[in-house]
Amino acid sequence: MKGILEDRRVKTMKIHFFIIVVSYNSGDKLRTTLRSIYSQDYYDYDVIIEDSLSDDGSIEGIGEDKSEDMIRGMEHTHIYVEKDEGIYDGMNRALSRTDALRTGDRKGIGDYVLFLNCGDRLHDRQVLGAIADAASDRLSDASYDKASRPHIFYGDQYNLMMKSHVSSCPRLSDFALFRNVPCHQVCFYDISLFDDRGYDTGYRVRADYEHFLHCVYKKDAVTEYVDVTVSDYEGGGFSETADNLRISSMEHKKITAMYMGRKAEAYSLLLKLSLSGLRTYLANDPRFSSGYNRIKSLIYKKGDRA
Repeated sequence: MKGILEDRRVKTMKIHFFIIVVSYNSGDKLRTTLRSIYSQDYYDYDVIIEDSLSDDGSIEGIGEDKSEDMIRGMEHTHIYVEKDEGIYDGMNRALSRTDALRTGDRKGIGDYVLFLNCGDRLHDRQVLGAIADAASDRLSDASYDKASRPHIFYGDQYNLMMKSHVSSCPRLSDFALFRNVPCHQVCFYDISLFDDRGYDTGYRVRADYEHFLHCVYKKDAVTEYVDVTVSDYEGGGFSETADNLRISSMEHKKITAMYMGRKAEAYSLLLKLSLSGLRTYLANDPRFSSGYNRIKSLIYKKGDRA
């Protein structure tokens, strides 16, 4: 086993991950997320915890776990405690910390950013290694003509609340991007995609969606699907409350009009004709979610082979 892991590190030595976790009074959820990171069989990463002055002992409690994985993982971890103005502001503050960690021989190496919320976790021990392998293989392929462009590598998720595997669309056409983008818990962003700007905090719910479209339409990013279940998504987050779902709908309309122009109107009509409301209901009902997502996965796989 040791030889296999050493071979993997040699093969993927140019891929480094910054894993950002924004926290506030998260209780034991923060440690749940960290344990899933620290147990990875690929160690070329830094974890940045951006905490907004938690007073529930969650930050102090990190050091109580004396397991081997936890002790090793803490050597890769950087904790910052200061008041932020919300989740996206916290993400931006964490992104600003990466500059100090990319000095010397870290400059110019393939750095990728993953955002996890407290309570989310990497699906299994092989996730980072599998993504690093895929990214390294793709970007080092001499016949690959898109290697010089920034990439977003993304995979699938498992929804813990719905007990359902959720496949990401393997080909992100304009219409697919209009419908939605892969959640940030399964996306590995080339860090250069944050060089000129972070998340627009003017968007309360959809700042990550807006930034994804900015990466594709303004930064010419390449989106590459990797057939890996990246994260177990806790579900029931702040964006899924009734009030925020209403705000999300309004922000989606504004963002798509900005990036897609008149095409957004046609896509909106097409979405209604394709019974999007019914599909959303099925996806978010525990009685139907698993079956619905299995059918969606089969459709995606069939389409990807076509």
